[in-house]
Amino acid sequence: MKKKFIFSLLFIFLVANLSAKVLLSPVDAMRENYGKSATVSKKTILLLNEDFKKVQAEAKTKLLTKLYRIYIAKKDEKILGYGILINKKVRSKNSVVMYIISNDILKCIEIIAFNEPYEYIPNKTWQEQFKDIKTNKMLQLSHDIPVITGATLSAKSVTEGSRIAFAIYNKFLKEK
Repeated sequence: MKKKFIFSLLFIFLVANLSAKVLLSPVDAMRENYGKSATVSKKTILLLNEDFKKVQAEAKTKLLTKLYRIYIAKKDEKILGYGILINKKVRSKNSVVMYIISNDILKCIEIIAFNEPYEYIPNKTWQEQFKDIKTNKMLQLSHDIPVITGATLSAKSVTEGSRIAFAIYNKFLKEK
């Protein structure tokens, strides 16, 4: 009985530490940007080895997974835009950022989950730099996007994530 109790406590402790603190649901982020009347669906993209290499080369950053979740906003069967979730480690813990793209333009970013201390979350003013950027532009920290004093790794993570989201969008979602 004592072993079960200790195991249960250990399990709860591990699960609590592994999950990121959810700030906003992906569906709410899509509806916030495309309106409450938009229908939001989701799909998963699994990169095959060849696609994995191509996306990684285009993004100019190391990919840690082959699996990506995409949210699609539609109204009257017309696609309004996409939300691409990118999960990256910032320091030692994960953050999840949604890159919301419409008509080959990054509309905005939404921080969905963040498990690092809250003072490392990029503020809204800094996040505004990710508006109206064409998906063919591969952003570079310190060149296109300034670093954040005290949150350089968060800024690096978000900027690298944008390149991954752009590469996925350009390869799989962009209308040819």
